[in-house]
Amino acid sequence: MTIVIPEVDLGKCNGCGDCVELCPAGIVAVVNGKATIVRPEDCDYCTDCETFCSSGAIKCPFEIILVKDEGS
Repeated sequence: MTIVIPEVDLGKCNGCGDCVELCPAGIVAVVNGKATIVRPEDCDYCTDCETFCSSGAIKCPFEIILVKDEGS
């Protein structure tokens, strides 16, 4: 099984810690001054970390699309 998690560009990360505070699953930590996904198995892929990353260092490589079942 493959776990899909947000990707952190360490070159762009400024270590502000916003992602740590905003992650509802608590999977992000600042390690050595950079955002790090420390518990990938607990990531629910909400994308809050990407949305609120002011430096653009965090990207979620997949887009989740919900489709309403019209009862075809």
